[in-house]
Amino acid sequence: MREMICIVCPKGCRLSVDQKPDGEIIVMGNGCNRGIPYAQKELTNPTRVITSTVKINGGIHKRLPVKTSMDIPKGLNFEVMKALATIEVTSPIKVGTVIIENILGTGANIVATRDM
Repeated sequence: MREMICIVCPKGCRLSVDQKPDGEIIVMGNGCNRGIPYAQKELTNPTRVITSTVKINGGIHKRLPVKTSMDIPKGLNFEVMKALATIEVTSPIKVGTVIIENILGTGANIVATRDM
């Protein structure tokens, strides 16, 4: 039995998740139907949207906020952060500008989340 907090909606339900020997996943404690697929995905293939910053030259700040365009496997978080630490861009940058395409072969792009 694994305990987790659902983050799909603001309720933050405490979920109890159990996987039977035949692979069936049982979810208890969900306050809405969205908690079940969240718990199943979190148990079998956890993913995250990564938010961070990269260096920027000529901007009003020294760092440009960025994020992945979609969720990526949780196990790649630290590798993505290492890659972002090496990136330096030059102003002007618009929201949504792709900074890195297909980061680590995940299909996700790193995009700017602020004009600068």
